[in-house]
Amino acid sequence: MRQIVLDTETTGLEPAQGHRIIEIGCVELVERRLTGNNFHVYLQPDRQIDAAAIEVHGITNEFLADKARFADIAADLLAYLSGAELVIHNAPFDVGFLDAELARLDGYGTTLDHCAVLDTLVMARKKHPGQRNSLDALCGRYDVDNSRRDKHGALLDAEILADVYLAMTGGQGALSLDVDTGAGGADDGNPGIQTLDREGLQLVVVHADADELVAHEERLQAIDEAAGGKAVWRRL
Repeated sequence: MRQIVLDTETTGLEPAQGHRIIEIGCVELVERRLTGNNFHVYLQPDRQIDAAAIEVHGITNEFLADKARFADIAADLLAYLSGAELVIHNAPFDVGFLDAELARLDGYGTTLDHCAVLDTLVMARKKHPGQRNSLDALCGRYDVDNSRRDKHGALLDAEILADVYLAMTGGQGALSLDVDTGAGGADDGNPGIQTLDREGLQLVVVHADADELVAHEERLQAIDEAAGGKAVWRRL
């Protein structure tokens, strides 16, 4: 399975108000393994960047003055994305901007005409209801290093999200199911099944942080009030 972890930076928050993409960062995963086949561009938006947006990502109008426009890279981008599953944190935001850019061109359709989309924010909210599920919060929860993230950047955030996604969904694939009928390649009576050496493997324990403990207590109090008594959790 081929997946592309994607992030964008923009001139503002609303494509409907004419805001544009100024950076696209993509990281490729094939069968849950990072390949190094990444895609990264800065783009000239032909409009001013909101001051609030510059505070977030640090990209200036002057820096983008000599960069390509979206129309110049659209074909290459879609060739790279074609047939993959996009992994995006808060997908409606990035897909909305991509679709707005594609709508300015003829014959490209929408993002979903070229690839599927998986929203890791939706996934995280189902997995961790009632908790903070920003990218930074997930980095803390899954022990992913985000120390370089003093400013948002599309490629850096895509790289970090790839690590978070792999951790959140069970880690990078290591089990080989390739059939090996050679000497010593399989357990007796189980051709094609290989035993992994588990020596040295350690279970990762992720503890709740202070904010999560407060949110948990608030949820228990709400359950107490709704049930007219003590939540079952408190009796366990």
